[in-house]
Amino acid sequence: MHPKLTTELLKRRAVVYIRQSSPGQVVHNLESQRRQYGLADHARQLGFHEVQVIDEDLGRSGSGKVERPGFERLVAEVCSGEVGAVLCIEASRLARNGRDWHHLIELCGLVRTVVIDPDGIYDPCILNDRLLLGLKRHDSQSTSCSTFRNSQQ
Repeated sequence: MHPKLTTELLKRRAVVYIRQSSPGQVVHNLESQRRQYGLADHARQLGFHEVQVIDEDLGRSGSGKVERPGFERLVAEVCSGEVGAVLCIEASRLARNGRDWHHLIELCGLVRTVVIDPDGIYDPCILNDRLLLGLKRHDSQSTSCSTFRNSQQ
């Protein structure tokens, strides 16, 4: 068992959040969907008995400009204190706008919920994990920042 996955966390449910940014990705990028739905099996392998999949946001951008009922449901589930882990294909893809992303990570820290992606298990209550999550978030923004900088030259 992973040291960050305490018995208390494993007694709660794991939530797998699935999202693809556009209807075209939903139709043409089936490998991404397969990998994301496969996270439910990964949660069970880690020791979670109850796993919930939230996939209402397939085909919806995470930019914050489009309503995402699945993300809102994810936030509500985390706030309930009954979620031990949020699993996603990439932590930075939970939300593409900083306000939503930081709010979710802060809530996870408040109720002691870990974030799991294929690279690791992150506890927002641990400073180094918060830093790693922040770097992941920063990295997801680097493309748009470099695109902006290049357009200004």
